[in-house]
Amino acid sequence: MQTSELVDYTERLLEVPRFRDYCPNGLQVEGRSETRRLATAVTASLAVLRQAVAAGADSLLVHHGYFWKNEPSVVTGPRRARLALLLGSDVNLIAYHLPLDAHPELGNNAALAARLELRVEGWFGDQHIAAWGTPARPLTLGEFARSVENRLARPPLVVGAPERPLRRVAWCTGGAQDLLGDAVALGVDAFLTGEVSERTVHLSRETGVAFLAAGHHATERYGVQALGAHLAERFGVEHFFLDEDNPA
Repeated sequence: MQTSELVDYTERLLEVPRFRDYCPNGLQVEGRSETRRLATAVTASLAVLRQAVAAGADSLLVHHGYFWKNEPSVVTGPRRARLALLLGSDVNLIAYHLPLDAHPELGNNAALAARLELRVEGWFGDQHIAAWGTPARPLTLGEFARSVENRLARPPLVVGAPERPLRRVAWCTGGAQDLLGDAVALGVDAFLTGEVSERTVHLSRETGVAFLAAGHHATERYGVQALGAHLAERFGVEHFFLDEDNPA
């Protein structure tokens, strides 16, 4: 299929124009005009680029691409190495950041909810990229933490009493620890995200809302896979996911 058709369709699907983002969404580095093999990954690191090229990908679709606001605009060092590999291999780099977080079926937060058996009941936060809902079955904080560890292959940092019952939970993948205040205002019992800051622990303790940090990368592995699988089914392209381990 034409790469431009894939990008145009995905932009409409994810409603890209409605988001104020920190990077360009869509085609970031142009490669081949046709895409038959589509690779997906969380981040377009040099290691992932090498894997995509070795596997014969025509396009690489990621959540974390390039050209972030406030980054230096010069092409030197690691940035030069990444761009040289992409351009020299004629591979497209396609990236979707906030639009991928927010999609109600294929997005990071929807996909994480499905993996953790959480029912989405609403959305909150700036641009409504975070979700809240209820567990599929009654859980304590300790049981939920064990489920997160088993299903994400990552033991979460947990603030709160293990025996605490969880009736309502809020979550936002990635580096959304500062949405804890918004989650507190919703009246939830716990908030799950990827990263933690020193101040987050104090706010959790002082408000009584439990907090879990399960890893930026670990919480954001699933939306891009869901999107890749959807595009493969719709357009008949081959899709494969590249998972570079990241402890953060």
